[in-house]
Amino acid sequence: MRTLPLWLATSALLLAQTPPPAVKSPEVHADRRITFRVRAPKANQVTFFGDWMKIGDTLAMTRDDGGVWSITVGPMPPSIYLYNFTMDGVNIADPVNPRIKLRAQTSASMVEVPGEPSSTPWQARDVPHGAVEINWVNSKMLEGDPRWVWIYTPPGYEKGSRRYPVLYLFHGSNDIAGGWTLAGQMNFIFDNLLSEKKVEPMIVVMPFGHAVPFGSPRELQARNNELFERHVLEDVVPMVEGKYRVKPGREQRAIAGLSMGGGQALSIGWKHLDKFSAVGAFSAAVPGDFEKQFDAALAAPDKTNAKLKVFWIGCGRDDFLFERNEKFTVMLTSKGIHNTWRATEGNHTYTYWRKYLAEFAPLLFR
Repeated sequence: MRTLPLWLATSALLLAQTPPPAVKSPEVHADRRITFRVRAPKANQVTFFGDWMKIGDTLAMTRDDGGVWSITVGPMPPSIYLYNFTMDGVNIADPVNPRIKLRAQTSASMVEVPGEPSSTPWQARDVPHGAVEINWVNSKMLEGDPRWVWIYTPPGYEKGSRRYPVLYLFHGSNDIAGGWTLAGQMNFIFDNLLSEKKVEPMIVVMPFGHAVPFGSPRELQARNNELFERHVLEDVVPMVEGKYRVKPGREQRAIAGLSMGGGQALSIGWKHLDKFSAVGAFSAAVPGDFEKQFDAALAAPDKTNAKLKVFWIGCGRDDFLFERNEKFTVMLTSKGIHNTWRATEGNHTYTYWRKYLAEFAPLLFR
């Protein structure tokens, strides 16, 4: 029996072990269509979900002879989109896409479809950039639990002695303190607005909104907003005002949030109008007892309006919270409370919350 030379046998072995061609995913085409791919030769079924779709809907992916599943969608409007695959019943992020959207539980992948700078304030541009720092606070209100707080400082902050107003900006349910930065691109929004002189320079503070672990039993989850309020006022605000150069007083503080964070901003802002002068609510989980809880403030619209320099509410018509927000602004208006109501197209995603932030921020601290 003839034996192969060692070099030939080694080459044959290496050839047999050569990995298959790399999978490119996502691939954004010139016409703004997007192709998603995942290699799963042993999977029986792979489906796709993008955050522009209705919750519960999926799209079937097609398998090629090499075991790569793919789907092409679009063309898509310029934005940053979240997506994931479901492989034989298991939800996974895109394994070859390093751009990940972390959550309190699970994760997804992100893809950006670029557009014209004038209509995409969240895109990075060649302008001066601010910084985003991650701070840790050992919360006295949460049994010493170390809580992270992401903080944006405007361009030039590190060089001077200037003091700045502060926007406290909250994320939604099952998100993290970094959500507004990682998916919302809030730092680029402020960088770009500042370069166009459309917004006052400010510090933006983004704490972690789950004072109790996400997914906790209902009776514990019911205390989340109460504990978060105390965490913000007794842990976060003192840390910010002790470490950063901020302007003092209610006129120099604003509060806003999306979804769960929108409800938190409404509750904390209205309860503490002695501390905040502007409130923003994006697709907000409006507290069900708001009218009862704030009956005194609603019954004195002149006093309340004098304290609220900006009260901005926005929600998309396809958002599951739209009716709740629409009824809320109708109630406010009927009681004489000044508010700006923005009913837009769209659903419950950062695609619209970025736009809301870009519209809300220029109104602050004028």
